[in-house]
Amino acid sequence: MYLEILALGVIIFFILNYTGRISAHKFVEDNQVYFKALKEDDWDFYVRSKWGENADPDILFNKRIRNGLITILVVICFFISNLSYVYILIALLAGFAMFKLDYINIKNYYQRHLHQIDILLPYYLKGLEILIQHYTVPVALAKSIDDAPEIFKPGLKKLVEQINQGDSTVNPYMEFARDYPVRDSMRMMRLLYRLSLGRQERKQEQLVSFSKTISNLQLKARETKYKERLETMEKKTMSMLVSTCLGMMVLLILSLLMMMSF
Repeated sequence: MYLEILALGVIIFFILNYTGRISAHKFVEDNQVYFKALKEDDWDFYVRSKWGENADPDILFNKRIRNGLITILVVICFFISNLSYVYILIALLAGFAMFKLDYINIKNYYQRHLHQIDILLPYYLKGLEILIQHYTVPVALAKSIDDAPEIFKPGLKKLVEQINQGDSTVNPYMEFARDYPVRDSMRMMRLLYRLSLGRQERKQEQLVSFSKTISNLQLKARETKYKERLETMEKKTMSMLVSTCLGMMVLLILSLLMMMSF
């Protein structure tokens, strides 16, 4: 009986939604001001880190809200014949879990790609170093965005916007380092900030120091790549050896069985 009620409720909801009598999407948009309070501070950053600048974080956030509300409705329909405060609480928790699921997934995706960021950062900084030789640090940062790896673009745009708004402190640089918490990112952004404050006569000296640090990071990145290739080759070699040994053992056992059968 419960399953029939649940199925009927879900079918009616989707029919009304499809025909436009009710609209979950419109409901979310109309009440967006209230739902914004649930939005995580780093949601926009994670969305653009994964899908690039063409992705719209607000549309994806509204989709999360809609999925959470539908989950609440489905769970309530499931317990409709015996509804109580406990079941309403369960429905709310299920909806909140569904709402949070996409955020957890996209955050885990970003964490898995920190290794890629660690490898790419020294090469981005090397290109930035060349620009700094001809421009001020804020201008060089702005000019570097177009050619930067896609994953750095959201953080760079945020950094440049804060600088252009008049924030001359180290905070924008440190926020970038916190968004990309990889090897030596804090140290590199402090060096970059000091370089932005340096007088023209000291610029060359600071650039030399900056360049040496970048070269060390590039060397570490190359060593990491080389180590990963060696590990991959070792794994493949070990797999081939194991496969060969197992094949030989199978053939030997089959040969012995054939000999015993005669």
